[in-house]
Amino acid sequence: MSNTRDIYLSFFMFTTDMQPDDSKYREIVVKHIKELQSFGYKGFEFPIAPTFPLDYEKDVKSYSNLRDYLDKQGLSDVAIATNVMATRTYDPSSAYRQQQQEALEYLKSRVDITHALRGEIMMGPIVIPYGDFPTTDFNEPIWSDELQDKLVKRYKNAQPILNQLGEYAETRNVKLAIEPITHWETPGPNKLSQLIDFLKGVKSKQVGVVIDSAHETLDGDGPEMFKQHVAYLAKEGRLHYIQVSSPDRGAVDTSWMPWQSFLEPVLQVYQGPIAVEIFNAIPAFLDGLRLTRRKFWIPGEDEENSYPSAYDIAQKAIQATQRELKKVKILEISNC
Repeated sequence: MSNTRDIYLSFFMFTTDMQPDDSKYREIVVKHIKELQSFGYKGFEFPIAPTFPLDYEKDVKSYSNLRDYLDKQGLSDVAIATNVMATRTYDPSSAYRQQQQEALEYLKSRVDITHALRGEIMMGPIVIPYGDFPTTDFNEPIWSDELQDKLVKRYKNAQPILNQLGEYAETRNVKLAIEPITHWETPGPNKLSQLIDFLKGVKSKQVGVVIDSAHETLDGDGPEMFKQHVAYLAKEGRLHYIQVSSPDRGAVDTSWMPWQSFLEPVLQVYQGPIAVEIFNAIPAFLDGLRLTRRKFWIPGEDEENSYPSAYDIAQKAIQATQRELKKVKILEISNC
């Protein structure tokens, strides 16, 4: 089995909002893509920012226009995946039926945006709102057993909504890749095992999983269980997407990542793209991720300085990923 993969880069390196209606920012997006293409990136993850109130038709049209603009700039061959999250307003796990339906409409709009961008993967935390840790009526935090018991009910609420979303996404040729995210960032699901249990209540195989090396390193069940989880998800047809990200969400090439323990089981069964995800120290991430490291300065946005730029880090990241992918092929041959 070949170890070659298309490698994508998440636009979290630059922004959390693609600003599809901003003509000046479109020019910046094109500049970034063309520079990153020269390093070998074949595609990109676009974060799709929530809109309040939801204007379904306008949102889809805005991203359709963005895709048209990219095409006209000679970027028609660039693949796009989307990063989408549930929110407190658009919460499929809500106990309130009306709120669930609003969440379904919101997530359907994001499927349509993905389709308009000619994307085939919509990934992210789309079950429980990202970063929304439950509290009591007295605003006291809920943890441990009490939290897990509460999440069981919310997962049951979300399962039929995600199944309907999966059926809809199938008509748009979009796969939904739910992301289990570390407990530092969100209440759940934090582990692949939790997400596997959730998916047993979702019939549509269009709904699957994205595995992020950062979250698996921090909250996973170890390399042996990881092999079993990956094999199970692949057998079920639910292994939809893979991300390479360092535990600190920063530079990939200098991080302490279990490259081979992560990549080897994946490459045995997965043929899709691998995305590099780096959270730059832009304002949107500082508080939530408690980023203490320096920003990778963004060409065209920040004044040049002596520290690595976003382009420097992106280039080193794809080089490190390609190098580690080649090692997996060597391991496969040696075991034949």
